[in-house]
Amino acid sequence: MTNINLTPKQIVAELNRFIVGQEQAKKSVAIALRNRLRRKKVPQPLCNDISPKNILMIGPTGVGKTEIARRLARIANAPFLKVEATKFTEVGYVGRDVDSIIRDLVEVAIKDGKALAKKEQQELATKNAKQKILKILVGETASLETQEKFLHLIENGSLDSKEIEIEIADNSSTNTFANSFDIPGGQIGMINLGEMLGKAMGGEKTKKVKMLVPDALKALIEDEAIKLIDNETVIAKAIKSVENDGIVFLDELDKICGKSSRSADVSREGVQRDLLPIVEGTTVNTKYGSVSTDHILFIASGAFHLAKPSDLLPELQGRFPIRVQMQPLTESDLLSILTEPESSLIKQYQALLLVENLAINFAQCGLNEIAKIAFKLNNEVENIGARRLHTLLEKILEDVSFEACDMPENSIATIDKNYVEQHLGDLINTKNDLTKFIL
Repeated sequence: MTNINLTPKQIVAELNRFIVGQEQAKKSVAIALRNRLRRKKVPQPLCNDISPKNILMIGPTGVGKTEIARRLARIANAPFLKVEATKFTEVGYVGRDVDSIIRDLVEVAIKDGKALAKKEQQELATKNAKQKILKILVGETASLETQEKFLHLIENGSLDSKEIEIEIADNSSTNTFANSFDIPGGQIGMINLGEMLGKAMGGEKTKKVKMLVPDALKALIEDEAIKLIDNETVIAKAIKSVENDGIVFLDELDKICGKSSRSADVSREGVQRDLLPIVEGTTVNTKYGSVSTDHILFIASGAFHLAKPSDLLPELQGRFPIRVQMQPLTESDLLSILTEPESSLIKQYQALLLVENLAINFAQCGLNEIAKIAFKLNNEVENIGARRLHTLLEKILEDVSFEACDMPENSIATIDKNYVEQHLGDLINTKNDLTKFIL
């Protein structure tokens, strides 16, 4: 659920921790998120009539559209699903109607709900798992003193090398059939054959496996936690969360503008018409029950190089009242992306190679050169935004990554301007058409 104390300024501040620039987009999504909380405090019946103001982000690839939506969902602890609009125009598009977006979102919410419920039951599940292992080790008739002695041995790791046989739930035979067949539309299409087979065979099936004590403890804790979960409660909470807090990110919306030139493709305009009821607000049948999409927030995005937002169906345009023009990344933005976010690329590479006891020192002149080259390639070749930094850094650190395992411990590699030029100089001076394939 959305944090009650999160103001739009605080939401933007959270997004700034991970994403550089795009202030207007951050502001728009922050307001949309805060409006959800405001709506919940509005008395009935007006509360139900307030619909979310969906957002359309317009801009080139690699400028942060997806990341803003994903981070927003994490801040709000909301069910999140990213789906490419073009998947519904592919050849062979049969039986996977747009309602699958909501069904998949419900599955995500239930998965998250079960993970949270298992975490809440962790303490009791651990206690039960240890008791099961004790029974295997000393039997059910052992004295309390003996049980306590062996429990201490389990906890301090003295029995880590001992192998025992445990009995856990066997889901392999039923999961093979789970969701194998989808019949378009309605609940019938989402029947879980695994559940049907499990019930037909007389309840839960178990299997015996031999494991070391630490592995057995982990497996039994997982098994016990699942048993302690109230599935009906989890599902009810998940559906409520989807209906009130769900976020769907529709990517590549510009690719379904107009009609397809290939007869083999599903009509792009037809996909827009299929999407319209979902975005506008409807009820979708799932195997867990009916789900209303009236208050799900839809964030769409597209480069819109060859098409314009006005090329969309008027009805669909009207369902995305907030338009945000994403700004292309400048050289300064690219430099900031390298260093400022909490999980910046530089920190990621440094952490990876520190595992090999190799310290990577990025000199400021080296970072400036990387940003300069990335900006140049984006302008001259193809603008792929921040993703250009990934390709450049992989090339720059290729030799270091390859040799890291064989370097002396506590070695230091300095990446300065000369190092960058040495590893990229020949490539960036070649013809643009060659650069496309290398970087």
